[in-house]
Amino acid sequence: RWPRELARQFTHPLALLLWAAALLAWLAGIAAVAVAILVVIFLNAIFAFVQEAEAERAVEALARFLPETARVIRDGARQTVAVSELVPGDVLAITEGDRISADARLLQGTIEVDVSMLTGESAPVVRAADRLERARVPLAEAPGLVLSGTACTEGDATAVVFATGMHTELGRIAALSQRVKAAESPLERQVRRVAWLIGGIAIALGLAFLPVAMLGAGLPFKDAVVFAIGLLVGNVPEGLLPVITLALAVAVRGLVRQGAVVKRLSAVETLGSTDVICTDKTGTITENRMRVRAIWTTAGAWSLDGASPPAGADTASLAQALAACNNAELRPGQAPAGDPTEVALLEAAASLGAHVDPQLRQRRRLREFHFDPTLKLMSTVQASEGETRIDAKGAPEAILQRCTLPDRDRSKVEAAVEEYARDGLRVLAVASRRLEPGEQPPQRREDAEQGLTFLGLAAAIDPPRAEVPDAVSRCHSAGIRIIVITGDHGLTAAAISRQVGISADRRPRIVTGPELEALGEPALDELLRSEREPIFARSSPEAKLRIADALRSEGHVVAMTGDGVNDAPALRRADIGVAMGRSGTDVAREASTMVLTDDNFATIAAAVAAGRRVYDNIRKFILYIFAHATPEVMPFLVFALGGGAIPLPLTVLQLLCFDVGTETLPALALGREPAEPGLMSRPPRPRSEGVIQRHMLVRAWVYLGLVSAGLEMLGFFYVLTKAGWSPGDPTGAGHPLHHAYLEATTMTFFSMVACQIGAAFAARTERASLRAVGVFSNRLLLWGIAFELALAALIIYLPPLQSLLGTAALTPDALLLALPFPFVVWGSDELRRWWVRRRQRV
Repeated sequence: RWPRELARQFTHPLALLLWAAALLAWLAGIAAVAVAILVVIFLNAIFAFVQEAEAERAVEALARFLPETARVIRDGARQTVAVSELVPGDVLAITEGDRISADARLLQGTIEVDVSMLTGESAPVVRAADRLERARVPLAEAPGLVLSGTACTEGDATAVVFATGMHTELGRIAALSQRVKAAESPLERQVRRVAWLIGGIAIALGLAFLPVAMLGAGLPFKDAVVFAIGLLVGNVPEGLLPVITLALAVAVRGLVRQGAVVKRLSAVETLGSTDVICTDKTGTITENRMRVRAIWTTAGAWSLDGASPPAGADTASLAQALAACNNAELRPGQAPAGDPTEVALLEAAASLGAHVDPQLRQRRRLREFHFDPTLKLMSTVQASEGETRIDAKGAPEAILQRCTLPDRDRSKVEAAVEEYARDGLRVLAVASRRLEPGEQPPQRREDAEQGLTFLGLAAAIDPPRAEVPDAVSRCHSAGIRIIVITGDHGLTAAAISRQVGISADRRPRIVTGPELEALGEPALDELLRSEREPIFARSSPEAKLRIADALRSEGHVVAMTGDGVNDAPALRRADIGVAMGRSGTDVAREASTMVLTDDNFATIAAAVAAGRRVYDNIRKFILYIFAHATPEVMPFLVFALGGGAIPLPLTVLQLLCFDVGTETLPALALGREPAEPGLMSRPPRPRSEGVIQRHMLVRAWVYLGLVSAGLEMLGFFYVLTKAGWSPGDPTGAGHPLHHAYLEATTMTFFSMVACQIGAAFAARTERASLRAVGVFSNRLLLWGIAFELALAALIIYLPPLQSLLGTAALTPDALLLALPFPFVVWGSDELRRWWVRRRQRV
């Protein structure tokens, strides 16, 4: 695609303005200026093209942080391999939440598959190993096949691969599809609009001053056109778009090192304005490292730390149910495999004497009803030792609804659940039912999960991550609300929230799933307005979607975490969908904007801080670039309004050298500026706030611009008057003052460079003193300044460049005059910032 991408660099608004300037110069007969502008156009296009290609490669390189893997069965053992290593004949192990990576025929099991990516069918379809095609049907409709790109939403199965890569049905469609052009980010759209605005202002100024220069000042047409071209070129910030692209790409790389993989460059901008984080509890706030601390039965409770069960406790049935209704694996000498909660329950079952061999469990299992996030439970049917048994585990309230239990015992269970939950423990209930001899195993979930016998409770602890309290404190200081949305018990979530500092109220508002379902949209809006940080417990993934919609309708910028298949709609709807890189499903990662490679809430806070820093830095180099517009335009205004009495203080070629040669590297360095003090102590910026604001333009064009323009004119007139010039004296080639004129224009150029250095230091902070961030803390800026000084020295003192650009060597006294210019520009802005801080304190 590179020829088309390169051609695009020649047609953006800033380039079109320069094309117009080159055409004007050519029509006016100023061929040298026209050629110089064309060179600038080509250099800028090449630079922008290289930076955008570099940014694209930076994003593509993030793939190594999100490896596409698949679980296969090779040599009788389950392995995780890269998708690129799949070959026909491999046996895929497919489970809920997996994105299927190849076309395959099911060997065993029944699953539900989301095929919307291929067919547009919104509802999942059933695919089963025992279903054969009775007629010729499209591959996407074959009942015994699963296809690459689809996602498993429920069930477990194995399937043999028959096509991979571009040989799959998805590959065939991809080969026929035209590649879609990436959409512009909001930031790029804003900058493009500003570019057109600046262009319109430049053209209007040029057209307005043409008659002033020709009629009012008596300039010939050629000189008036030179003035108009200078005005146009001086208002065009040539390096703006490539600098923004590079800054976003650098930010994305920096976030990766902190554990956050941002999949779109434009998301970095959104991160900086996030004001609500909706987060899960397990694995994000906590360590996702469960351990069963206590077992409770109607006969009594006991700890698993060596205590003996009370008399009458049916530990054998409880242990058998914990082991059977489970998909985790305990592997000697290796880390356990599976969901952390299931691992903890399986370890508890093993400590109670149950057999936990996964192969034995699989041989006995007849049917599995997977964990349903809406029902909040899971059940299995297995046959062993001449009997068929149904085991179930899940949220206590969900299990109790399906158990035959006396009211007295039910009250005891509910009291125990509340007590454990208040201590921050996660509580699961276990129940079972033995089928009568000759009774057929149920095929439907509702038939299996009824008439159960309550066995007991398992209370597990998942400790909070050590770094989360500090991250929560930083978010609160930054004005960010944190709303916990969890499938866990409300009291457990409240206890963990208090431990990490999310809820300062000891009795926060807890909204359960049924309560949320009963709330209408106006009531939910009022709840989110009146309660700063409510806790949504026993919530379904659909609840996340409702909460995200309600918050966004109120103008909030929402980051939403999720890891399951059903979280995908909420992740897509939120401004920043945050998926878990370790525990999350492929579907959730696909739907998200950002993936946490460490599943850690603290990484979200770090990403928000990084987003704010990047956004600030974009504003800093926009300010830096715009601060040069006034000093670039001023020489041409002086020339035009002087009516021929004052020679042109800066040639167009010198102006182009300033714009392209000395300006770019410091602007790039400002994109790497350290965060200002108090970055996470100020409220989030409103969603409607643009990257370019009026006060920024006033500071750039009026304050920094006028100070710099005054200094450069001081340098110009100092050199001319020192040589004996007075207004109206000729300075053209062959006149005695011509060399002094060349030295004076060179002094204007060098004064602009000196003022540019001061503007770079001034742009580093918006309100804080430069001492607060360190004068020498940005080493890239120091190198950029060293480069522009070296380039300026070559332009001023190298004979070939002198003859090309019309420069002359500056005398020591002229250099001494320009020496304090950077300090004057920076110092004046330092005084302005001091005044702003003083007014804010008052």
